[in-house]
Amino acid sequence: MIVQLNNVDLTYQAPDGEIDALRGIDFGIFDGEFVSIVGPSGCGKSTLLSVIAGLEPTSAGSVYVDGDAVTAPSPKIGYMPQKDQLFPWRTIWSNVILGLELQHQNTAERQKYVHALLERYGLSEFVHKIPAQLSGGMRQRCALIRTLATDPKILLLDEPFSALDYQTRLSVSTDIYTIIRQERKTALLVTHDISESISLSDRIIVLSKRPAFVKAIHDLEDLTGISPMQRRDHPAFRKYFNTIWKELDINV
Repeated sequence: MIVQLNNVDLTYQAPDGEIDALRGIDFGIFDGEFVSIVGPSGCGKSTLLSVIAGLEPTSAGSVYVDGDAVTAPSPKIGYMPQKDQLFPWRTIWSNVILGLELQHQNTAERQKYVHALLERYGLSEFVHKIPAQLSGGMRQRCALIRTLATDPKILLLDEPFSALDYQTRLSVSTDIYTIIRQERKTALLVTHDISESISLSDRIIVLSKRPAFVKAIHDLEDLTGISPMQRRDHPAFRKYFNTIWKELDINV
């Protein structure tokens, strides 16, 4: 397991008292796996990513990344937030190398790697543009390349498609999935979209309402080797969707 959570609890202090966010979270992620986390709104999905990233200390239990206990942010982890967070006054090139600058890795070798990523994924001709001159989908690809620039082993994706319209979201999520697979990264995606999680994942972890615990883990073995868009037309897609919908106890 490249990521392992052992009986993780998290309680934090709010103005009106303590709040139990996570309770007994226990699961692992294999190297190269794409895993999604779904759960009711406000259950602690993003909080769980912060724990794995070393941004939030646990109240109990332990987290391991690539065999090392997580006690602080690790260069082995890349974090991609909901919005692209590109600085509007910097060019695309200076945006995608920002992580290299912050981690003092802005070497010729690393820049060559970033140039290769931009070329490989159709963005090399836009390096002198600013973010406002790019579409939402292109900006998200730039954000992912910025995350990949430091060559992390694990990508934590916190609803990175939520700000996009539906059609763009379908296209961009497929692009991001393809890039992650081609770069052989391990990915953990937080999403509210059940269809999205089924389209992209090897496994789906379903969390309960707060305090969140692991309600179910689904291995999507019926969909292995099938592209995200093709999965949506597969007979197993509806089976997984209905099961997860009931587990989330969504009322409409």
